[in-house]
Amino acid sequence: MILGSEHETAAAGAALAKRVRAGDVITLSGPLGAGKTAFARGLIAALGHDGEVPSPSFAIVQPYEDLVLPVWHVDLYRLQDPSELDELGLDASAGGVLLIEWPERGGADRWPGALALSLEVMPEGGRRLTAKVPPPWESRWPTR
Repeated sequence: MILGSEHETAAAGAALAKRVRAGDVITLSGPLGAGKTAFARGLIAALGHDGEVPSPSFAIVQPYEDLVLPVWHVDLYRLQDPSELDELGLDASAGGVLLIEWPERGGADRWPGALALSLEVMPEGGRRLTAKVPPPWESRWPTR
């Protein structure tokens, strides 16, 4: 899927919010500036957050627990070693959604059942969104 602007990237996140369920893990991969946080902002806003959605780069985990479905927005960019992830106590089965930027910093196979999204900056402008869709998401992921 090609996303022509930051607004379209956020809109794609908002569209996905209609399909999330408690216990879901969504990973967002891509280089700096690819739109991971813009996508997250759209999803979190669509679930009922009406304030700012900062990048959790420094906090690492930004919880949004007062939403229709709680979201823990996670940015693993600053992790030096996957073992540091254990200290964060992340657990999607606690009734919410884990939305994880830079998941590769947590280890390649850390979230095998996650909807793995990747954003790539296109040379001609815009972004390409691709997905690795696991079985629990097959009936929920749009197939345009």
